[in-house]
Formats: sequence, structure tokens, C-alpha cells
Amino acid sequence: MSTDPGGRHGTAELDADTRKLHELGYAQELRRRMGAFSNFAVSFTIISILSGCLTAYGIAMTNGGPVDMTWGWLFVGLMTTIVGLGMAEVCSAYPTAGGLYYWSARLAKRNKAAWSWYCGWFNLLGQVAVTAGIDFGFALFFNAFLNLTTGWGATPGHAVIIYAGILIVHAALNIYGVRVVAYLSDVSVWWHLIGVLVIVISLLVIPSHHASTSFVFTDLVNETGFHNSFYVFMIGLLLAQYTFTGYDASAHMTEETHNAAVAGPKGIVNSILVSLVAGFVLLTGLTYAIFNKAEYAKVLASPTGVPPVQIWIDAINRHGGELLLVVAMVAQAYCGMASVTANSRMIYAFSRDGAIPGSKFWHHINPKTRTPSRSIYFAVVFAFILGIPYLWSAVAYGAVISIAVIGLYIAYVIPTLLRRLAGETFERGPWHLGKWSALVGWVGIAWVVIITVLFVLPTASPITWHNFNYTPIAVGVVLLYATVFWFVSARKWFTGPRAQGSESELEAIEAQLTTPKILEPTA
Repeated sequence: MSTDPGGRHGTAELDADTRKLHELGYAQELRRRMGAFSNFAVSFTIISILSGCLTAYGIAMTNGGPVDMTWGWLFVGLMTTIVGLGMAEVCSAYPTAGGLYYWSARLAKRNKAAWSWYCGWFNLLGQVAVTAGIDFGFALFFNAFLNLTTGWGATPGHAVIIYAGILIVHAALNIYGVRVVAYLSDVSVWWHLIGVLVIVISLLVIPSHHASTSFVFTDLVNETGFHNSFYVFMIGLLLAQYTFTGYDASAHMTEETHNAAVAGPKGIVNSILVSLVAGFVLLTGLTYAIFNKAEYAKVLASPTGVPPVQIWIDAINRHGGELLLVVAMVAQAYCGMASVTANSRMIYAFSRDGAIPGSKFWHHINPKTRTPSRSIYFAVVFAFILGIPYLWSAVAYGAVISIAVIGLYIAYVIPTLLRRLAGETFERGPWHLGKWSALVGWVGIAWVVIITVLFVLPTASPITWHNFNYTPIAVGVVLLYATVFWFVSARKWFTGPRAQGSESELEAIEAQLTTPKILEPTA
């Protein structure tokens, strides 16, 4: 039996993963070289508690404070697990790089193309925004590091320059260093887990004073200008909900994963569960290091512009704080690298089905590296554009991560909704929820409705141009564009995911990618 997905099949039987992909209508164009751990590692790396928890920590400090970082984290983690379980069940049935929008087309009873179209565009918006959030978070931390070590100012302009640089690095790695990316994703899991232990143990052992348990688990801080404590607590959940994004990467990487119908779903769920536990340890350890209200105010006013860095400096000394900052920055760099990987695969798959303007250009595999290089360019350029408003807006970073949450979670839950509406006609994969499927599905759907409304609401009062939450504008622009494009043009030709051809045509595509090109002799 042949196990080579590259096209040298002849009359030999295809391996199970390639055969399943052929059943879904696609050729094995990407190299299938990831195992279950690597698939999990990509999602865990993109969730990245050392990125999401730390870069959004300052937002939560003013929007809810300690109670949002403890009980809020656990509550959001539980709800995210429920959303992830619903996704994982569908992933097992349709393990393809298209992921969410492909699932929507397969599950919808009517208007398949329209469901697929909107799901894909929300997923695209969320993927680009989460890449922006991750790499801009790295830029803020690296700017703080330079401020501490060289005196370089922690200014918006400097942050944007660093942001452009890290996007370029991540694009180059994903185009020319695929094996390096896979290796670093595996290493990233251990870096995150060990990094959390190093940070938490340092903060618990070295300082002579710590916050009280009542402060860490019951204190609510409101610096928003609003007077409703419940509202403030709810908008403060953005810290946790933003961190728990990107686990759809396990689905987008299934065409590069062995035993994808099982490894993909497990990657989704396990990445959430491990992040839930490790993130809780990190957040509580960090908050215990703020030992009084005066210290809390000092942290918020940190000249580094990054509250966690100030906590580390005050707790263990400047050089120790710089060391922990390096631990966090390396993890964030891993996270951004993996996000570009997953983002580009989604763009590649969406353009493969003709849904992006200029699809023929974007759906391109670099014959030397077997990577979707043009999709990688797409991912980093549009991520950079989302970060530019930080030059004049104090809440721009919060808006970017809100966009990521809304875009991704709407895309996450559309297939779950359609799976529920499909009822018994849904053909389960080898990994499924059994009798719990309906309860898990509907609870996940309800939660996404709540956060979609929640994170477009104002985050500060009185509302000014300086603190305006532009999330609804960004989401609205994409929704308007997708809608206008659909009714003016796309509904006439977009039919949803396109099968690439018959079995022999699929094998021909694969053979073309693996056959060495013979150069013609020059005259």
C-alpha cells in the first residue's frame, strides 16, 4: 500500500488521509508531515498564554481587574471548551485546510454557497486580526525591552516599526523555513509550559510581599468611567476570550497532518484545556505579585507601556524583569509565527475556491518550498494595516483583539449551528460527542451570540475619538464588502468549495508537484 501522498500512486491504494481528502474533492498539494503532537502544538502556540494573557493584561486591569483575571478566566475557559468541542466534532467529519467555510458548505441544507461565503469572510477577518494582535503584542513587549536596555522610547511609532519587522521575519520563516516552523512549533509547547513555571515561581518565591487572596479573587477594578460593575466585568472578559483564539489552526493544518480526522479534533480540544490550566496559573501568579492598591496604580502608569513588565521589575528587580520579558517575547514570537502559518493556509484554501479577489494569484504553491507564499504575503500585509491606527488611537490594540474575537467566533459557530440544523443527516467522523452533541452545540452558539454583542460595545466613558472602540466599524466594513460583493457578483459564480477534479485529475495535480522539473538544454 502506498503511503506517499505526493502523486506516485499508479494502481496502488492511497493512504487513508489522502483518500479522505480526495473524497472531499481536493488533491494532496501540501506535504503531510505533521503528527498529532505537532497539530496540537500549532493551536496551543497560537492560543499562547504568554502572548494573549500578558499583552491584554493591562486592558483587564482597568476593565474588571483581578476578578476578571481569575473567575473571568475560568468562566471563559469553560465556555470556550464547549465551543471547541462543537468545532472538533465537525472537524473530524471534514478534515481539510478550508476548515470552517468548507464545513459550512457541506452542512447547509439551503444556500450552501452563501453560508460558506460569509463564514469564510468572517474567518478571514478574524485570522488576519489575530495575527495582528499577536505580532503587535510582541512589538509592544520588544519596545519595552529596548526601553529598559537602551533607553529607546516606548512610543507608538517605534512599536509600529518593530511590528513591521516581526511580520517580515514571520513571513520569511513560513516561506523558506517550513521544517524550522514545524520544529519551533513543537519546541514552543515546552517553552510556554516551562516559561509559565519560571515566571510564576519567580513571582511567588522572590518577593517578600504578595497580594491577599481576597484581592486576587474578589477585587473588581473599574477605570472605565462606567458605573455598572457587571458591565465592566463583562467587557473585561476580552482578556480571556482573546487569548482563547486561534485553535481552529488544528483544522487548517489537517491537510498536513497524519490521521487528521482524529488528530485535528484532539488538537483543538487539548490546546484549549492545556491553555486553560496553564493560563490560570500564570494570571493568578502575576496578580499575587501586585501587593497593594498603590502598586496597582504604579503598574498601570508604567513608562514601559506594558503592565506585566512593571510587575516583574517591582517584584524581583530590573534585571530579573528583563529576563522574564525575554521568556515572554520568545513565546510571543513563536505564537506569531504559527498564526501566520494557519492564516496563510486559510487564505490559500479560500482562494483555491475562488472566494478572494485575485484568487488565481493568491492560490499559488511555491514549487521550490511547497508553501503558499503569496497567501503568506496577503496575511502579513493586511495584518500590518490593522495595526496602523495605534499611531493615533489609545484603544486601537483593544479594538484589534476585539475584531479577532468577533471575526473568529462567528466563523467558529456557523458550522456548529448548521450541524445542529442538519440533525441526523450529519455523518459523524471517528471523533464525535455522542449524546452530548446537541447540548454542547446550542450552549456554544448562545455564548458566541453574547460575546459578539459584548465586544462591540464602548469600553470607556465618556466616548471620545481618542478612546472610541472602532471594532464595529472594522467588522461592519468587512460585512458590508462581503454582502455587496455577494449580491453584485459572487452569487452568480461562487458555488462554495470547488472540487478540483476526478480521481485521475487529483493524482495528476499531485504528480505535477512531486515530479522533478528537467531543464531544457540551452543553445
